[in-house]
Amino acid sequence: MKFENHQLYHIYNQGNNRRRIFFQRKNYLFFVEKIKRHILPYADILAWCLMPNHFHFMIYVKTVELPIAAYLKTRTLNESIGIMLRSYTRAINLQQGFSGSLFRKETKASCLSEMTKITPAFINSKAGTKINIENIETQYPKTCFRYIHANPTKAGLVQKDADWEYSSARDYNGSSNDGFVNKNRTLALFDFES
Repeated sequence: MKFENHQLYHIYNQGNNRRRIFFQRKNYLFFVEKIKRHILPYADILAWCLMPNHFHFMIYVKTVELPIAAYLKTRTLNESIGIMLRSYTRAINLQQGFSGSLFRKETKASCLSEMTKITPAFINSKAGTKINIENIETQYPKTCFRYIHANPTKAGLVQKDADWEYSSARDYNGSSNDGFVNKNRTLALFDFES
């Protein structure tokens, strides 16, 4: 993964061979704490969703590298995500009696800011499919934002996106406030009226 300051990213990974990565409610909550510790110092989280066998984050990177005072060196966001996933894997392996890798080898990070330069937004209407050239810089990120929140509904786990406990959809509908989603940044970046 290669990150740049002041860019939007969609980060995702899934269980090795599509296996479960969350087995109990406490696993989801433990992973949320890891997100707060390992991603928040570097980035604003705009959307997230933890599914039984995969996860998604939409982040706005504030800085790709931070100093580690105790060691007089720096750590990158990429390294911090790696530490987060390895430490979570160790905990699950201990809990479940597993060994080896819990996640797929590579965590993916798609730069949403770059994708808007090459990916037009399409609109389906009664007249057919057409390219939406209005606000193209926000169309793909908004689609990704909605996609992240729709995962539990599409999987048949809940009736409405905000019913899934392990997602930021609840923050945006007002039924929860987990304290780590930056709704102000999201609203500044996206015009949800269009």
